Amino acid sequence: MRWLYLLVFVAGLVTLGMELSASRLLEPAFGNSQIVWAALIGLILLSLAAGAWLGGLLADRYPCRSALELTLTAGALCVAFVPLLSTPVLRLASQGLAEFAPGLLIGALLAVGLLFAAPAMLLGTATPWAVRLAMEANEQGRAASSSEKTHLPSPISDLGKTAGRLSATATAGSLIGAFLPVLWLIPTFGTRWTFYLLALLLLVVVSASAFRRSHRWVPLAAIAIVLAVAWSVQPQGVRAAWDDGRSGAILFEDESAFNYIAVRQWGSERHLKLNDGIGIHSVYHPDMLLSQGIWDYFLLAPLFGGGEGRGSRGDAAVDAVATERQAGGETLFPSSLISNLLLIGAAAGTTPGLYTEIYGGIPITGVELDPEIIALGQTFFEANWPNYTAVAADGRRWLAQQPGVAFDVIAIDAYRPPYIPFHLTTVEFFALVNEHLTENGVIAVNVGRTDTNYALVEAVAATLQQVFPSVFVIDEPGPPGMLANSLVVATRQPTTLAKVHRNIAMLPDGLPAEFTAFVQGAAPRIRPVAAQPDAPVFTDDRSQVEQVVHSLIMDFMLGGAN
Repeated sequence: MRWLYLLVFVAGLVTLGMELSASRLLEPAFGNSQIVWAALIGLILLSLAAGAWLGGLLADRYPCRSALELTLTAGALCVAFVPLLSTPVLRLASQGLAEFAPGLLIGALLAVGLLFAAPAMLLGTATPWAVRLAMEANEQGRAASSSEKTHLPSPISDLGKTAGRLSATATAGSLIGAFLPVLWLIPTFGTRWTFYLLALLLLVVVSASAFRRSHRWVPLAAIAIVLAVAWSVQPQGVRAAWDDGRSGAILFEDESAFNYIAVRQWGSERHLKLNDGIGIHSVYHPDMLLSQGIWDYFLLAPLFGGGEGRGSRGDAAVDAVATERQAGGETLFPSSLISNLLLIGAAAGTTPGLYTEIYGGIPITGVELDPEIIALGQTFFEANWPNYTAVAADGRRWLAQQPGVAFDVIAIDAYRPPYIPFHLTTVEFFALVNEHLTENGVIAVNVGRTDTNYALVEAVAATLQQVFPSVFVIDEPGPPGMLANSLVVATRQPTTLAKVHRNIAMLPDGLPAEFTAFVQGAAPRIRPVAAQPDAPVFTDDRSQVEQVVHSLIMDFMLGGAN
């Protein structure tokens, strides 16, 4: 009986461990949004239900432990082969995303279903099969003692208790399986080896259970197969086995506690990519002033501050400071525009680098959730400026822990569909930001969109309007039919588009031609946001951000952006 309980316990552990590991295996291609989790959990539950039904049928037809052990051996092999079989599936998914081909993406999703359905269904047979075997054991014990004084209850009288104990045992195993990959296996060994280790754990238990039986060579042979596959396939890396290199050569690839991370190079240009495979989170151009992306638009944020406009401080004084700074070569702009910057979602630190190049050595704090990304910024993206301080923390939580600290500009660059932390989109969060802005402070938020779907931009703008008096949008131009970005800017003091244009017109002479051309090109695309009664307003209690993002992605994938 003890072997039945152990088999059920480990089967539950491996099932949940596989589910948690599956999200990390699929994340580079499919993302890690709620809809991905819902699809994965739904698939596992459906497969477990099918497994329970199948286990009941097989238990009645083959009421012996050896049949259960062989079935769990097959399930363990299916778990071990998931990383290997996922290689072509993830390649298809990556191609579908890169080419925006819904057919390829849907095909990959169906293939993913097959990958996890088989092992989950086989592992799901354990509990009903074990219940039948336990009742058989009780019946045999009752029959053996029928001539003795000891009276055993009928099997029926123990059915509920036996089923309850085995179900509780499976659930206890699932509880361990929920934490083991997250807290130890994935951070220590990586996602692929986590699958292999889970499979090996189950096979070792099955081998021990079948040690004195004729079929004991089957799980032992399965162990040898898993080890051979693990050692031959795992060194290829997380994505190297299916990546076609169209996104640049891989300089660095790893899994942290929070992300799949890749640093890629195109000529002298470097990209930081996280999870999705198509989203770029930092760009480094060693031979160019600007990033040529949405991050350049963050440089415009200080031009929105000041309420009445930069000239309210005194045009003569501003021009004098500008002339002095240009002559001294210290910075391109007067310090009256901005004295410090906070960036939430700093990634590899390239935006602080842009600010340092343009605004000089102002104090810059960058908050990034993943400490490994901060380290990569120093190694691959030259994020070593003496004025830059990187903090590994959640942006909202860190800001709440800074009473009395105020910034001229707070930039939010933590959004990248479908990886949008909803707690950084709400009225409550923006109210917290407002409390940490200086009198003439500005908040700037990077928001994704398509050519035709501005739903997320409109929702973020409407939410900002609940806190700030003036909100503006700047659309980054991009190739037609591609995912794009907009910068949503809000000011603590009321201001107008005319005052923003006045600040732009008063930029000092002698600026780099690249930056001047960028500002002049961006100025006509700045537009104020009117009241939007139909746009959703995100709150901590009710945020529809996932729903909005999913509609944006589906619209894009189905051709709504063309």
